[in-house]
Amino acid sequence: MLARPVKSIPDSGELLFEPKWDGFRCLVFRDGDDLTLQSRAGKPLNRYFPEVLDTLRAALPDRVVADGELVVARGGKLDFDALTERVHPAESRVRLLAERTPASFVAFDLLALDDRAFADEPTSVRREHLVKLAADGVHITPATTDPATAREWFTLFEGAGLDGVIGKPLAAVYEPNKRIMFKYKHTRTADCVLAGLRWHVDGAEGEAVGSFLLGLHDEHGVLHHVGVVGSFPVARRRELAAELADLVTDGAHPWLGEATVEGQRLPGGITRWRAKEHAWVPLRPERVVEVSYEHTEGGYLSRFRHTAQFLRWRPDREPSSCDYAQLEEPARYDLDAVLRGEVRPSA
Repeated sequence: MLARPVKSIPDSGELLFEPKWDGFRCLVFRDGDDLTLQSRAGKPLNRYFPEVLDTLRAALPDRVVADGELVVARGGKLDFDALTERVHPAESRVRLLAERTPASFVAFDLLALDDRAFADEPTSVRREHLVKLAADGVHITPATTDPATAREWFTLFEGAGLDGVIGKPLAAVYEPNKRIMFKYKHTRTADCVLAGLRWHVDGAEGEAVGSFLLGLHDEHGVLHHVGVVGSFPVARRRELAAELADLVTDGAHPWLGEATVEGQRLPGGITRWRAKEHAWVPLRPERVVEVSYEHTEGGYLSRFRHTAQFLRWRPDREPSSCDYAQLEEPARYDLDAVLRGEVRPSA
């Protein structure tokens, strides 16, 4: 069951609010010794999370289907980077990371228990039976019907690495692939250097812009690649290609050649997810663009988790003024307190 974005938490009732966990969506199927972790896309996850299988076999009833999230915690908050590292082809690496960065399953819905199916039951009934599964090793997400409490969670729980709040209609049944839930996510803005672009795949080179490559300076003045903007109407893509043509350069650039430094975030490199370098076009870093973003990842020199959204050009800003200091850091919050449903800032 899916969710659609909504701007603000409503005052009216009839919704069950839960923290929005920042991990891998996961369905758990157990029938005796047969236990399967399944991704939202239907792919098995068992081989990547052996420690979760062991924990759930010891804690769950013999016959159950639950919906939830696989998460990894480090330093008292969720760590999505550490979670993505768990999906590795080498079994030896999987076993090592299972010890170093163990994952947990957080359940937030119940689809079946013993001989009873719950998919056609309302959210309120599913929640009532879900909380009975709470045991050592099985985390049940906190929930409330109070909008004021949900707003507190929205603010405080971000400091534990959570991603916002989910609202579930109390009377709704579980409908796979239907966006009947609501998600309230954090959105912020940042002024970034436009330092490169990629041409759109549907067209000749130089004809239409596919995406912007964004940069921010660290405290030493080094420009790091932090993300992309890539959602433009077709006509606007062509306009941008003409507008930015004069900035295309084959000269010195902070992301090329001898200008680069060790540890610098650069675009287009080979990663675990991409076997070949991703071509890009350098632009003279003279323009500033304001973007909206939801989330960052990567620690000290962070990057935008998802594609950022174009808001406006900032001709009043100098590229050198676009730095990491403008990115907001939420106040830290105790992740264990979130799992207990407590609203209490950490020391």
